Amino acid sequence: MKEVLLLFVAYLLGSLQSGVWIGQLFYKKDIRDFGSGNTGTTNTFRVLGKKAGIIVLFMDILKGTLATSLPLLFHLGLNPLWFGVAAILGHTFPIFGHFKGGKAVATSAGMLLAYSPPFFIYSASIFVIMLFLSSMVSLASMVSAVIITISTVVIPLVFPSILAYQDWLLTSLAVAISIFIIYRHRDNIKRIKDGTESHVPFGLNKRKD
Repeated sequence: MKEVLLLFVAYLLGSLQSGVWIGQLFYKKDIRDFGSGNTGTTNTFRVLGKKAGIIVLFMDILKGTLATSLPLLFHLGLNPLWFGVAAILGHTFPIFGHFKGGKAVATSAGMLLAYSPPFFIYSASIFVIMLFLSSMVSLASMVSAVIITISTVVIPLVFPSILAYQDWLLTSLAVAISIFIIYRHRDNIKRIKDGTESHVPFGLNKRKD
């Protein structure tokens, strides 16, 4: 019973819409009415600016980390990844936001941070490199998700100091999350094909507007 209750708590943590709250409280804007209409980090950067975007990024990572840490805090034997998944579902389908949320990239990163800090650093480095090469958050997110999924199998064999052992639950969830992230970015994929996707103001592949 405790496990079920804490899984629901993890879902509620994920449902906290930091982008919406920051926008309404400090900018008098509902980011759901601007940009892509998404409630996550990328649209916060786009609509509210860098300062708000960084705050929301850390808040979205933090809720994934806190949710995944619940089994350790309450001495449960259940794999902490399940609690991270509950937070990801909360972020994507928030009970506080009519079940319309973000794309779960930052919250997934928070899950990795709690599960394995070295693998989180490795994964974050992959994302930063992909972002620098593509200048598109959407493309970097999708490509990084695929690379990280493959890495859950390869890294324990090659660099066990980063990820000590093969956890097939981690790999299975990484596959599912990657598919989910790509699906949630289907509108971005269309814009990438059309050449209209938003670019960040740095990197090797900046669009010249």
